Amino acid sequence: MNANVLMAACETLGWKYSLQNNILLVTEVGNDSNFNGEFALRLDVSTNEVTYNTYYMPNAHVKVEELKEKFQELNAEYSKNALISEFEKNGFTYRSNYTFTPTEEERFSFYMEAKSYDPLEDEPFASIKFTILKDGTIITDSDYLPNDVNEKAHEAMDILEQHLGNKRVMTKKPVPAKYLSKMKPRRTINLNQNS
Repeated sequence: MNANVLMAACETLGWKYSLQNNILLVTEVGNDSNFNGEFALRLDVSTNEVTYNTYYMPNAHVKVEELKEKFQELNAEYSKNALISEFEKNGFTYRSNYTFTPTEEERFSFYMEAKSYDPLEDEPFASIKFTILKDGTIITDSDYLPNDVNEKAHEAMDILEQHLGNKRVMTKKPVPAKYLSKMKPRRTINLNQNS
C-alpha cells in the first residue's frame, strides 16, 4: 500500500493518524471515537498487515472496509497521475482514449505515445494503452515498441513500481515474425569485464 494514498484516505474520511517507521496508526475514526490512547487501526505499510481494535470499536471491520474503499478510489487516481507524470518525464505524450467509458472495475483508460529517434527505425511512432482498475492496478497493452522507446517505458515503470509500492507483472504477447529481427535484449550486462 502506498503510505501517501493511505494518509489521503484518512484525511478524506476525517480520521486522525500518524505515520512512523512504515506503521500508520489511526487514532480517531470520527467525532465520537474514544480509544483511551490506543489505536483504532494499525497498518503496516511494508507488509499490508492491518490490525484493528475490536475492544473499543466492535464495528472495526466496517471501518477497515471504509478505509479500503476510500484508499482504492484515491489509489486509482494516484496511479493515473503518477503514471502520466513518469512517462512524460521520459519523453512520452498523453493521449485520451475517447472511446472509453468507465465501469465499476475499470476507472481510467488512456494512451502514452512516443517517437523513436533511432535513424534505422522504420516504425518510429509507438503507443501504449493503459487501463487503471478501481484498486489502482495498471494494465498495459501495446504492440511493437522501438527499442529506445521500450527502454524509456521500462525506466518509467521501474520508478512507478517504487512509487506505487507494488510489483509489476508482465505478460508478454507473442512477437510477430516481422519484428523478431528488430528486438534487442533489455539492459544487457557483460559479466566478463576485466578490471
